[in-house]
Amino acid sequence: MIFLNFGILIFVVMTFGAAISGYLLGSINTSIIVGKVFGIDIRKHGSGNAGATNTLRTLGAKPAIFTFAGDALKGVIACLIGSFIFRLFINSPENGELGLLVAGFSAILGHNWPLYFGFKGGKGVLTSFAVLLMMDWRLALILVGVFLVITSTTRFVSLGSVVAAALYPFLALIPAFGHVGHGWQFVVAACLVGGLIIFRHTANIKRLINGTESKVFSKKEKSE
Repeated sequence: MIFLNFGILIFVVMTFGAAISGYLLGSINTSIIVGKVFGIDIRKHGSGNAGATNTLRTLGAKPAIFTFAGDALKGVIACLIGSFIFRLFINSPENGELGLLVAGFSAILGHNWPLYFGFKGGKGVLTSFAVLLMMDWRLALILVGVFLVITSTTRFVSLGSVVAAALYPFLALIPAFGHVGHGWQFVVAACLVGGLIIFRHTANIKRLINGTESKVFSKKEKSE
């Protein structure tokens, strides 16, 4: 019983450590920082979203590239830290993946609701992609391909993001693309991440239905 309780305590500590590390990293919102370098709060311009697309519309290509790199990098680093924390006590692929998923998802939450910026952040698409890339690069490439095809043909970044997010849980269930080689937590994470992206795009979905959503490179500043 003592060993069982100690094992539970260790698991709670590992989970808490991975989650906090991921959240604090995710809270470093690159677009807000880049905006401040240019003397603006990106959340008060364009669509009001603290993400790479709004940075591109508002500040241009170079600031958007820095935003893209920063949002992706923090997801990768969070996953590595989470995996390391969980492997400290049980060095197994399954344990490492669980730590990766806990920290990665927490980084997405941090990006969306950043501690350092009044809990008003972005929509987490780039950070989610980085986490997915760390989880399974094959599935990540498939979904980014879907995103690029839809976005390039419709010029709606939001539509590409939502469709890719909706496909994510379903593809994770297909043996050739997803859960083979992964634990049950892989599918759970796919549902959580995909659902969170769709939830954060609720306003965009409404504008798509109403025909008022802005296209990428459009002068309108209503959406990401």
